[in-house]
Amino acid sequence: MVRQIVYDCDVLVVGGGIVGLSTAYAITRAAPGTRVIVLEKEPGPARHQTGRNSGVIHSGIYYRPGSLKARYAVKGAAEMIKFCAEYDIPHAVTGKLIVATERAELPRLHALVQRGRENGIPVRELGAAQIAEYEPEVRGLAAIHVGTTGVCDFVGVARQLGEASGAEIRYGAQVVRIDRRAGVGVAVLTGGGEVVRARVLVNCAGLYCDEVARMTGDEPGMRIVPFRGEYYSLARPELVRGLVYPVPDPAFPFLGVHLTRGIDGDVHIGPNAVPALAREGYGWGTLRVRELGATLAWPGAWRIARRHWRYGAGELRRSVSKGAFVGAVRRLLPEVEEGDLVPAAAGVRAQAVLRDGTLVDDFLIREGERAVHVLNAPSPAATASLPIGREVARRALAVLGTL
Repeated sequence: MVRQIVYDCDVLVVGGGIVGLSTAYAITRAAPGTRVIVLEKEPGPARHQTGRNSGVIHSGIYYRPGSLKARYAVKGAAEMIKFCAEYDIPHAVTGKLIVATERAELPRLHALVQRGRENGIPVRELGAAQIAEYEPEVRGLAAIHVGTTGVCDFVGVARQLGEASGAEIRYGAQVVRIDRRAGVGVAVLTGGGEVVRARVLVNCAGLYCDEVARMTGDEPGMRIVPFRGEYYSLARPELVRGLVYPVPDPAFPFLGVHLTRGIDGDVHIGPNAVPALAREGYGWGTLRVRELGATLAWPGAWRIARRHWRYGAGELRRSVSKGAFVGAVRRLLPEVEEGDLVPAAAGVRAQAVLRDGTLVDDFLIREGERAVHVLNAPSPAATASLPIGREVARRALAVLGTL
């Protein structure tokens, strides 16, 4: 006699950040009646990458034409603004400046203009005198204005996605073990001793996505190397009207220390990018030996360090020296003084790194037996969360349809 398996759901999503909740939302929209459970280890949604960024709805100007980041950010920005308007979630389309402060940055600024046009983004080029039209206190040699950039409450978006999805969301449910059996499904054990059985697993675990993939039995071919981004608040927010960014270094997926007037009216300054001593290492005092050991055991981490030590040294200096951080800000905003910067909450970027030390520069989604893994979804994933969610949902439902 064959024993009948009782499934708790059709699709089990691990991770209650904006990508996981967008995926749940997309599944129930595309296939009504599909039973979805979301497991989130925290007591509420969006407690890590989603809730600890600068709240910027990115235009998509930075990303390689044709990449998932470029396509999903451009589409996602428009959809995010519409979603916020539909559900009355605080948001604003402010536009932003990208400012060159040195002559060596001018070719890179021009390259961004070309990239923006290739990605279908309207861009206005500005001379030094025209910068003051948008930001009277900002100085630079040249700039570009990107009108489609905005800000919003991404935590509010995540919460609304969860509610509108109709999925069962279980908070305080940390995944500690996964048992996958071919032709049967997955059984997930939580820290509270609960077992959840599903036909398909979707891994949106962010900072722990590589560990969840390995628990499932899939080797992801990458590891998450956590980078902490440290922020300050500006005590004189009147110095900044909107969003001001430096010209980024194309060798890195980080955008540099920038100025962001959030929906709350506060101006956030940052982030830098320094190695974190834990996956949720929001300060130098947070050290988790096992997690740090796992990072140091990954060959790619050492290869990054050897390849980019000069860049890393500059970031570390800005982390330990407020004066150095202020120096970086003064390149854009000469009026700022050390006393104007008030420490604010930090974030940690879940950056996928390959064995050879390559920083994965695009969203990375892979499939395994009865599983879909989101393995690289840092910024602009919040902006792009609606299109990402649809793509992950499409893959999960395709797996479900073959069972």
